[in-house]
Amino acid sequence: MATAAKRVDFQNLVSLADDLLGVLKNKKDGDGLVQSLEGAELLQSSCQSDVDETGRVLEDYENKIEACKEKIAKSKETGLDAELEHLQHALDEKLQEEHLLRQELRAIGEELIGFEHQRVSIEERMEMIKKREKDLTRTRNLLSLCASVTNIIPDFEDTTKISGVVVDRNKKKAERFEFEMTEAPLDVCNKLWKMA
Repeated sequence: MATAAKRVDFQNLVSLADDLLGVLKNKKDGDGLVQSLEGAELLQSSCQSDVDETGRVLEDYENKIEACKEKIAKSKETGLDAELEHLQHALDEKLQEEHLLRQELRAIGEELIGFEHQRVSIEERMEMIKKREKDLTRTRNLLSLCASVTNIIPDFEDTTKISGVVVDRNKKKAERFEFEMTEAPLDVCNKLWKMA
């Protein structure tokens, strides 16, 4: 700043001094000039204190910026490795969680497949039970028909021989019969007709 003040044009300075002498010759102008000089001195003093304060603040901020730059450099040297290690650890944890989640999903899928097989097995059993009940109902109806038409109730459980019961409703009596499988079917029918 001092060098800029020294570079003032000399011609302009002489002209300014002449104007100042002309003003000083007039007393009123002199008082106004004194007041102006005092105001300028006050203004210069105030500006100088502002400049000093701003210089101190700038120097403080420059020191803080330099300290931050040093911290950043140190953190880049040591913190980068720590940050990478932290990020790697976080990545490993996420991968482990994903692996566990996949295992859980696989186990749930297997359970669902097991439930589906059980559901199909239960449905098959229900179908078999319905078929057996239907067959049993048909057999009962056949037995009832045989008993009401011929008074003969065959025994279907013993398949090694032809057996059953002849029922006489009038006499309220039941007579058991048995024939060997080796006998001719015509002979068995004739004997049954005679019994009924």
